[in-house]
Amino acid sequence: MTMAIRSSWTFAIALLLFGSLVCLATASSTPDTGNCDTLSNSSCILSIDPLQTPYPFYFPPEEDAETPGLFPMPKCGQVTLEEATIDQLQGYMRNGSLTSVQLLNCYMRRMHQVDEYINSIIELNPDAYDIATALDAEREAGAVRGPLHGIPFLIKDNIATKDQMETTAGSLMLLGSVVPRDAHVVAKLRQAGALLMGKATLSEWADMRSNNYSEGYSSRGGQARSPYNLTLNPGGSSSGSALAVAGNVVSFALGTETDGSVINPAERNAIVGIKPTVGLTSRAGVVPECAHQDSVGTFGKTVRDAAYAFDAIFGIDERDNYTLAQEGRTPSGGYLQYLSDRTALKNATFGIPWDSFWVYADEEQQAILGSLIEVIQDAGATIINGTELPNYQAIVAPFWDWDYGNTRGFPNESEYTVVKVDFYNNIKAYLSELENTNIRSLEDIVAYNYANDGTEGGYPWPNGIPAFYSGQDGFLASLEWKGVMNETYWQALEYCQRSTREEGIDAALANNGRPVDALLVPPDVGQTYQIAAQAGYPVITLPASTHSETGMPFGLALMGTAWSEGSLLKWASAIEDVQFASNTPYKRTLPRWYAYQERNIPVRNL
Repeated sequence: MTMAIRSSWTFAIALLLFGSLVCLATASSTPDTGNCDTLSNSSCILSIDPLQTPYPFYFPPEEDAETPGLFPMPKCGQVTLEEATIDQLQGYMRNGSLTSVQLLNCYMRRMHQVDEYINSIIELNPDAYDIATALDAEREAGAVRGPLHGIPFLIKDNIATKDQMETTAGSLMLLGSVVPRDAHVVAKLRQAGALLMGKATLSEWADMRSNNYSEGYSSRGGQARSPYNLTLNPGGSSSGSALAVAGNVVSFALGTETDGSVINPAERNAIVGIKPTVGLTSRAGVVPECAHQDSVGTFGKTVRDAAYAFDAIFGIDERDNYTLAQEGRTPSGGYLQYLSDRTALKNATFGIPWDSFWVYADEEQQAILGSLIEVIQDAGATIINGTELPNYQAIVAPFWDWDYGNTRGFPNESEYTVVKVDFYNNIKAYLSELENTNIRSLEDIVAYNYANDGTEGGYPWPNGIPAFYSGQDGFLASLEWKGVMNETYWQALEYCQRSTREEGIDAALANNGRPVDALLVPPDVGQTYQIAAQAGYPVITLPASTHSETGMPFGLALMGTAWSEGSLLKWASAIEDVQFASNTPYKRTLPRWYAYQERNIPVRNL
């Protein structure tokens, strides 16, 4: 069953099961466009041609191609849902102009409007309407759990849910497998009252399987596409999570990162991405890649929206011993208290590691991000250029290369050495807890891909499929090591962490005795999040602008030391505030849907 068919089927079943509920919701949520709409006007249901005015909400008008008007978002009753913040949605629900059921239904309609184009959702939650109804009942009884109460969200399809939905990492081989429990981060969001709408598409196996592939593609989910340009790399591997937020399909989403998989799709889709310190958010129940680098992060259209989700999911979890390290390092009362406005910038000092990272950004990005930094400086911040990582010439590759140590002839200085060993062991441990599957090891995964080459692309192109051009070379590279933690492995781990931590990011922040609060870096340069990934350090990216030729967004990111999320949120929210207060054009803009009718695979890596 294809993703499109599965989503349509789930959506239809939801409408049937909750018909009366949905009719009540849509009666107040359908825009007044003069249509004879089958959902909003019962007298039209039996009409031969019920939809009299198909444009602009139900079919994209060709004359609006390459503009935000191609897929305008209809009002949700009297509420403007497009670009609405979580605070605004809570205000609408608080004053009675919106319910969670109505909000869910409007997001479902948005999914129906745009997801055949961007393919952000791999599966809808058949329990979503039941959950929304229960949360509305709680609200009516005066029990509001917090800022996420009744807010729909998505999670990446490598995050486990103990419900009717699948957890497959995008691979057909895990269909029907049963997870032992909710991932810890999902359980915490349920407790916070957030409404799980479904699961998002992703790069299959979170990019571990191949080193030359179509980003955002999986055998189960198909190709995810950016609403900014449907022909280009949408950012991965948390592609669908980012696309859904960017396309106003949900308010926030969860993704996971080993090396760039939150920051990259966030900045390539003009949204905020928070990648926390490794160990601040539990990885229990997440299909693993590398124990030393995996982290669960959040997406939102604003810093506050992404922070609401982050604040709900951080914390100690006995099933992930890495989270024990946060004891005594997290703020009492959570992270929302750090959110600030532009006045905070008067006390900020930021570093620009130009030679370490900025030299790799293209000229357009350098110019635009430079102009944005001038705006930040005008707001009172002190900017210090040349705050370099002292050893950048050794550890920063001229292009993103997670085997850069081996490229230089030193596998004992390579991040990929650590990842390959960790993955073999971590995936075996994860699979051992699943029921109803015979996939128990990396050997089983590789064998399945070979046996199902027509869909899983086990062999390199042209013997496999073009989406996985190099086949499953990532799996094979991991298989060679058999999970053996030999001397080379431990040397690589020690080198990568030391060179990116005390001899890297921490040294740049110390700046030879003139410390800075955070490093400002261009996240479209993959080496930025790569160094932070090896260190296990946090990064927050903000929307900045779009490329003039391709329409693809790029951002400005803040990089800090371990457990510095509070500080990064303070400065990120202050910068965001000055972006919108200063009338600068360098901030989040709506998608323009370039090449919305094209469907080539693989997408181009530009």
